[in-house]
Amino acid sequence: MEHALNEEDLKGTLNYDYKDLQLATNNFSKENILGKGGFGEVYKAIIDDKNVVAVKKLHVQDVRAKEEFENEVKLISNIHHRNLLRLLGWSSEGSDLFLVLEYMANSSLDQFLWGAKNGTLDWNQRYEIILGIAKGLTHLHSECHVKIIHRDIKSSNILLSDDFKAKIADFGLAMFQPEDETHVNTKFAGTLGYAAPEYVLHGALSNKVDTYNFGIVILEIISGRRSTDVNSDRPSMEYLLEHAWKLYEKKIHRTLIDESLDLNQSQEEHVMKITEIALLCTQSPASNRPTMSEVVLMLQEDQSLGKRQLTRPTFIHNQDRRIHILGS
Repeated sequence: MEHALNEEDLKGTLNYDYKDLQLATNNFSKENILGKGGFGEVYKAIIDDKNVVAVKKLHVQDVRAKEEFENEVKLISNIHHRNLLRLLGWSSEGSDLFLVLEYMANSSLDQFLWGAKNGTLDWNQRYEIILGIAKGLTHLHSECHVKIIHRDIKSSNILLSDDFKAKIADFGLAMFQPEDETHVNTKFAGTLGYAAPEYVLHGALSNKVDTYNFGIVILEIISGRRSTDVNSDRPSMEYLLEHAWKLYEKKIHRTLIDESLDLNQSQEEHVMKITEIALLCTQSPASNRPTMSEVVLMLQEDQSLGKRQLTRPTFIHNQDRRIHILGS
């Protein structure tokens, strides 16, 4: 199989021998599986008897999977930031392709919100994770030599190191945004429940789509609930964003806070401010959302929204494979 990758694309990464990866993963044994995705599995591997890494195995039976592999390699082989998962190398064998990535001891954020480890993160850890994601996105949007849109920011794509530092992972859907264009028009690819309305409905893609996704992830971190969990207290199909907005309108958004968090009054006020930042990130039109560098400043300096007025977000419901749009 030919790969449309050249030396320049792979600068700074190693081309691993397939047999070495086979050995490092104990022949890709089930015991070493860390997770599964749309196109394959991720394995824990020990290279040279000491270095622990993650090996992402992609079954490339279709063109899209191959494109995503090449895309991920091209985009992240030259990007280094403490809040972005580092690509260490790659390999191929037959129709299978492999990415060798940093190993994250604490798996993904979703495991700590509603998975096996739910309720174990305190507020300070959650705040640092929110800030880390914001810094990683700022790097992609404004600190790289090109503007990069991730397109699939969600809790399962945020990995956590042994000291709970957040790293953004899975760049298979990421795209460049031309400097001179406010957005690009493209076919929707992402995850419903996180995706911005202008992107789902009209294919209008900009870095503000990542900002919207990030706002939804903040709400998940604060509430410990999935974005698509229907609020069981209500007869309506009310997803997390709509539920959070209604609480904010009634000035009772403190009730959104995950019950497992034991907060003092100043921490509670801090969480409420960050809930408002999350809602600001989900505003429509996209021009009403802040840039991620503005978000980092707001988070670090404990800023309130100032003169910014929050308006009712656009709510998208995915029911029976139909997309319903509610609100403004």
